[in-house]
Amino acid sequence: MDWTKKEIDAMELSALDRILASDEAIVPSSGFLSAVMEKVEHEARMPAPIPFPWKRALPGIVLAAGVFGSGGVELVRMGIPAMKQISLSAPHVPTAVVLPLEQAGWVALALGLSLVSWLLARRLAGGAGVV
Repeated sequence: MDWTKKEIDAMELSALDRILASDEAIVPSSGFLSAVMEKVEHEARMPAPIPFPWKRALPGIVLAAGVFGSGGVELVRMGIPAMKQISLSAPHVPTAVVLPLEQAGWVALALGLSLVSWLLARRLAGGAGVV
């Protein structure tokens, strides 16, 4: 017997209407209510989580930021006179060599950026199993 989609939908709707129209009471299984209430009471007895002590951690964070900041300032302050003593002269490279190297550099930069963006996307979506 060939059933059309319309006939199948009508049969499914009539079965659904019949189920919904019945006055049968929905009763949970025998141990469901006691199991749920036991879990609720257990959660109510659990102590509140301990909050993170931000007031105690904040001085350490500020101190660490100050140490790293002052280290960076000292590094720059000591590095500037040392850079003045070094004379950097670029070696002479023929133009025939510079242009292909420049193009290869741009290609390498594009490939590197593509790799970094792909790795970042993979890291962000890794838990979902998408990538």
